Amino acid sequence: MSNLGVNNWNNSGQRLGITEPISLGGPNELDVTKTQELEKFLAAAGLYESQEEAVSREEVLGRLDQIVKIWVKAISRAKGLNEQLVQEANAKIFTFGSYRLGVHGPGADIDTLCVGPRHATREEDFFGELHKMLSEMPEVTELHPVPDAHVPVMRFKFSGVSIDLLYAKLSLWVIPEDLDISQDSILQNADEQTVRSLNGCRVTDQILRLVPNIQNFRTTLRCMRFWAKRRGVYSNVTGFLGGINWALLVARICQLYPNALPSMLVSRFFRVYTQWRWPNPVMLCAIEEGTLGLQVWDPRKYPKDRFHLMPIITPAYPCMNSSYNVSSSTLRIMSEEFKRGNEICEVMEANKADWATLCEPYPFFEAYKNYLQIEIAAENADDLRKWKGWVESRLRQLTLKIERHTYNMLQCHPHPGDFSDKSRPFHCWYFMGLQRKQGVPANEGEQFDIRLTVDEFKHSVGMYTLWKPGMEIHVIHVRRRNIPNFVFPGGVRPSRPTKVAGERRRVLEPNVSTQAVLEGAEDGKKRKREDENVETNSRNAKCLVAAASSSHEVLSSNPLVSTVNACSIKVDSMDINMLGKTRKEKVENNIEHGLKNLNNSVDVPPQNGEVDGSVRCSHPIKTLSSSGGSSSSKEAEKIAIEKIMSGPYVSHQAFPGELDELEDDVEYKNQVKDFTGSTKGSPAESSKANVAEEPLTTTSGTAPCTILSPNGALEELEPPELMPPLSYGNRPSSTEQKKPIIRLSFTSLAKATGKST
Repeated sequence: MSNLGVNNWNNSGQRLGITEPISLGGPNELDVTKTQELEKFLAAAGLYESQEEAVSREEVLGRLDQIVKIWVKAISRAKGLNEQLVQEANAKIFTFGSYRLGVHGPGADIDTLCVGPRHATREEDFFGELHKMLSEMPEVTELHPVPDAHVPVMRFKFSGVSIDLLYAKLSLWVIPEDLDISQDSILQNADEQTVRSLNGCRVTDQILRLVPNIQNFRTTLRCMRFWAKRRGVYSNVTGFLGGINWALLVARICQLYPNALPSMLVSRFFRVYTQWRWPNPVMLCAIEEGTLGLQVWDPRKYPKDRFHLMPIITPAYPCMNSSYNVSSSTLRIMSEEFKRGNEICEVMEANKADWATLCEPYPFFEAYKNYLQIEIAAENADDLRKWKGWVESRLRQLTLKIERHTYNMLQCHPHPGDFSDKSRPFHCWYFMGLQRKQGVPANEGEQFDIRLTVDEFKHSVGMYTLWKPGMEIHVIHVRRRNIPNFVFPGGVRPSRPTKVAGERRRVLEPNVSTQAVLEGAEDGKKRKREDENVETNSRNAKCLVAAASSSHEVLSSNPLVSTVNACSIKVDSMDINMLGKTRKEKVENNIEHGLKNLNNSVDVPPQNGEVDGSVRCSHPIKTLSSSGGSSSSKEAEKIAIEKIMSGPYVSHQAFPGELDELEDDVEYKNQVKDFTGSTKGSPAESSKANVAEEPLTTTSGTAPCTILSPNGALEELEPPELMPPLSYGNRPSSTEQKKPIIRLSFTSLAKATGKST
């Protein structure tokens, strides 16, 4: 692949991005040292592949390119084309994703695109003849075509290298060897699947054109990808951010600090996105309408675009939001992680923390007291792979449904990975942390009942048209102490960590933030709050969960859906402090604070949803201190960050749960059965009959509370500690709702102590 030229700000004078940069400041000696330490840290973490593996990848790509050229000539001859056209027939392999960006690690797959001529069809030729050719080659293993996906793909391993191969059929009779797919004309007369398949390559190449220094961008992106995986916020399918999202966020920081080294860029990443007022979009360039009539992201024109919570816009036509999967819960989690990262980077400037501290794994299974456990099973490895793909595509819907059905009062934290138990082959587990919304007072005697919500989710999963006997799903509630051991590294449950005296205080506890017990989570360090008194009071509210049925039950005659109904939940009320302000209040305070410091020197754009790239600073911020350590330079940066945001692009943010995205994913729309007739007797049919209808009970006062355990017996919970009585705001009347009635259950201080308020 050709090496794209870079435009350094100082050398070419060309501005990259839709605004002026925040700072043109370069590095000092400390920044150079910190960058060297960062590079050593990334190398020690095993993020770079060996030279042998790099050569092997190049050989595989070269071999694959030869194969598609042979394939296209063979199908051209079979279709009766004359010999001249047969000889001129050509297909070409392009790469995109992490490999094209140059940030892939050992064992990573290679995202590839095969571009073919107009007479080479996707269904018959790509998924037919090319699939047949590959299946007959001994070096090709684990060949798995997915023709019905939103972006059709063929997955396989070639000489041990994982390949994801897409196909784009152009309107050309002959594909030139020097084809430039970055030109918009390449999309002329292309079908939707081709446009989507081309998008990955076009976006990747455009990102590399829009950053001032590719090497600094790559090192920074490697760090941010590693950090996101360790902190459990790297997963597009579960509502966090995927590889392309993180690349776009990092690229924007590179534009705003064009002369910064990677250590500086990481620090500025957290500083900028901690202050960012979502849903203001992140864009690398202006959005162009184009001449082909393809729909681009524009909340002024398309109401559905207004519901996106964290828009990160792709820079290639047709520009679109790459992060539409983000939900209110996952946005909250990522925002708290940005805050944590910013705080640690500030401490690093004083040499009181290092890169390992920043990338410390998040102890997911220590962060919550209540979890949803989703277990799936199949009869063989091939069935499990297909079943996993389908279930994973639906997990985000479960998060959205819970948010919607509880009016956003019950917050979900999905773990981005899956777990397996060696003693139970062909089984897979997923987990979600649960807590009540932070900063909202609890009313006595109220509880969440999400049994029907979970039942609706299981029914949706049961619509899988490729379902086979043995494909099962079980959803149960588990408490932290009952989490299975196989989720922990080495299968050993770590001892509960003790709080270290003098440990740096955190803004929020883990139960308000992110995820994964990734490797090394056995240290399980808990976050601390900024206010020690609030921390003490918050911890006093204990959670109660009612599990309505057995986790070892016998499946009904229909084997798909478990009859577990452990989803009537009283969720932890701790941490009712820092998030007391609404998002609107925070935005207003940020704007007010910024305006006070601008002294009428900033032309604030109208907050009317303009996203055409016309919003920019009057002047670039003068060179700030490279360390960014002084309060004056940070204040200047804060003002500059306020200036580069156009403000909320719509006057209101509707609740995302009301959107069509709660329906079947587009990617699997062809795999969902018709609800009107074909689902009778389907695997999900019997689940509703098993929902337990007995009311849930708790004891009052300070005595231990009881719940129904998974084995049907009553279990004791720790006695709820005392917390001040809190008032609860008005909620929509449950009688007006078509969805399941939701109730919270908490004991107030007055009732617990027997005193009046």
